Amino acid sequence: MQFGLLTAILDGWSYEEAVDIAAGLGFQCLEVACWPAGKAERRYAGVSHIDAERVLEDGAYAQHVLDCIANKEMHISSLAYYPNTMDPDLEKREAAINHLKALIKTSARLGVNMVTTFIGCDQYKTVEENIALFQEIWPPIIRLAEEQGVKIAIENCPMLFGPDQWPNGQNLMRSPVIYRRLFELIPSPNFGLNFDPSHYVWQGMDYIKTIYDFKDRLFHVHFKDIKLYPEKLAECGTMAYPLDYMSPKLPGLGDVDWGRFVSALNDIRYSGDAVIEVEDKAFEGSREDILKSIQLSKRYLDNFII
Repeated sequence: MQFGLLTAILDGWSYEEAVDIAAGLGFQCLEVACWPAGKAERRYAGVSHIDAERVLEDGAYAQHVLDCIANKEMHISSLAYYPNTMDPDLEKREAAINHLKALIKTSARLGVNMVTTFIGCDQYKTVEENIALFQEIWPPIIRLAEEQGVKIAIENCPMLFGPDQWPNGQNLMRSPVIYRRLFELIPSPNFGLNFDPSHYVWQGMDYIKTIYDFKDRLFHVHFKDIKLYPEKLAECGTMAYPLDYMSPKLPGLGDVDWGRFVSALNDIRYSGDAVIEVEDKAFEGSREDILKSIQLSKRYLDNFII
């Protein structure tokens, strides 16, 4: 298992600075945020540490991206872009799909051969209607990934936290029953999971069982935690906005059992990349706080990762 960091938390730092920070902390890889420049629509999105289109057009820039991280004896685990490719706004949908396709080509050009992303979801449609939409939108994307030799790893975040994503969230890939259905519809070896156990905490699902059940589809892993507040849940119930009764936390400060989680990864002989994803509002006050959050997360997870 190669241990790394998702660079989205380092908004305002350059790619070169992100590499230096990660190398200084002893990480082995980076999942590099690659949104289109200036397109932030939510927290932790819109960050762009590598210009995907420029990589395809400028060989010297592409080589610089590779040399910068190789010189620190690290590698890029994936190019990261988490949009809504099934947005009900057709203009936004098309823009997301086009950038995702460019990122697939960029990942191949850099020899990374992995893109981490969302399936997306039309939040105003049912699950069944969204599965039908998936069948229209995603086969060409996966075909392109196959042609380019790139794996697509879908994070299992429901993107359902508050009123802006109500009622059905903005990412369909959120539970084992849905994984199975989508993998049946597109049984490609290039289509798999970027697995984040934190989203199982508030949904009441078994993140250990998923590791064993989907070991062949486990392409990439996120280390992020969530704290569930039973006293708040008892007041508002599961039909409330999820942020009313839970909160994203640094690994070790929430309810994920990281010993069991990493043990299960070891059981299936997972040898891919696993990266820290920082989304803890308690550590957003300053650049110093952000760096501290990364340091604390790594220090804690170093207890489990060999």
